[in-house]
Amino acid sequence: MFVKIITLCLLLSGCASVTKSHLDDVQKNFSHGNFETVTKDKDIKNENNLDLLIDATALFHENKFSESDAAFEEFNKRNLHETSSSILRETSGLLFGNGVNSYKPYMMDSLFVSYYQIWNLLALQDWSNVRVVINQSYNRQQNMSIEYKKLIEENKDKLSKSSQLQEILDKNQNDWAAFTDIMNPALMYLSGIYFLNDGDFENAEIYLKRANGMMGDNTFIQTDLKLAQQHKKPKNTTWVFYESGFAPRLQEKDFSFYVPKIGLVYFSFSEPYFDQSTPTPPNSQLLADVDKMFMTEYNEYRTNEILRSYTSAISKTAMQATMYNSHNNNASILGVLSSVYTATSSNTDVRTWATLPKNIYVQRIDRTKQNITQNDFIDDDIKLKLKNSDNSLIYIREHNTITDKKFINLK
Repeated sequence: MFVKIITLCLLLSGCASVTKSHLDDVQKNFSHGNFETVTKDKDIKNENNLDLLIDATALFHENKFSESDAAFEEFNKRNLHETSSSILRETSGLLFGNGVNSYKPYMMDSLFVSYYQIWNLLALQDWSNVRVVINQSYNRQQNMSIEYKKLIEENKDKLSKSSQLQEILDKNQNDWAAFTDIMNPALMYLSGIYFLNDGDFENAEIYLKRANGMMGDNTFIQTDLKLAQQHKKPKNTTWVFYESGFAPRLQEKDFSFYVPKIGLVYFSFSEPYFDQSTPTPPNSQLLADVDKMFMTEYNEYRTNEILRSYTSAISKTAMQATMYNSHNNNASILGVLSSVYTATSSNTDVRTWATLPKNIYVQRIDRTKQNITQNDFIDDDIKLKLKNSDNSLIYIREHNTITDKKFINLK
């Protein structure tokens, strides 16, 4: 029986490295615009959470908006209670490592699902369902904010009982920038623009106030907020949302310390590494720093991860010592097997939604004031094909070899 468990752990350990390699390939394909290689011959209903998110994004970039929306909806159905956990999940993670569990989305993932769903529905001109998704996302963000505050308090309580773990966290805490709450200013601003353009000034003000509170130095948000407060619709205006780079990825970091009567304990936890900085597009302002969004949530999950890994490592090391010191004729073999089990079952979860951008910028163009007419340029590369007096949205995703552009005339 024990040998079977060891075999399972070895397989799981292998799966973890395969997953990391898979995410590396996904980012490489996305950076070169090879979206079709990601979604080829995939059945979204049979995919795991992480591949579902990646494929939904790839379908969006392929302009398959209905299919992308269906994939995101499948994700939503599976993750109605994304902030919750379970005893079974925690137990299996302690015994066999996090790789045995399905990918548990970050709260940030769910907010980005809403963000891309809105883009899909705007591209499909499905105005009524845009409103539905926006309302759902607002409620979701409110609930997440409450759960996030609970998580902070729980972690404080757990760490207060272990000065050793607090020391580990302090030593490995880099200068990571983070927000103070769960948020997605790009989602809030896009929602505010929708309501402002629709003449729903009350809702527009709610969302634009939230976006302004998140990114208070963005003058484009402030301009639209002022319009909402004055009950004025913008005219001849184009908003350009520009995504670049990739969000943080995770890598495994090993750590060891001595525990009296047990010996040297080894355990691992994840550590983020960041994509290279990307230049700000001409005449644009930062709308969403996804690094900071990720680190806001990750800082708290990392505490939980270290607590789990710490508990698991001590129990496994104690088991290993017991095996070696037993009077069984096979003590040495059992000890070796338990060592293998300890090493392979402590794999760290390094799964993240690897195709999210590093930064989202926005450019707000008043075409009347700037005298920009049909077929003129926003910058050196992007031509405008706009109807006179219409408001428009432009989505841009910058890649190494191509630029994905979507032009949407608002109603």
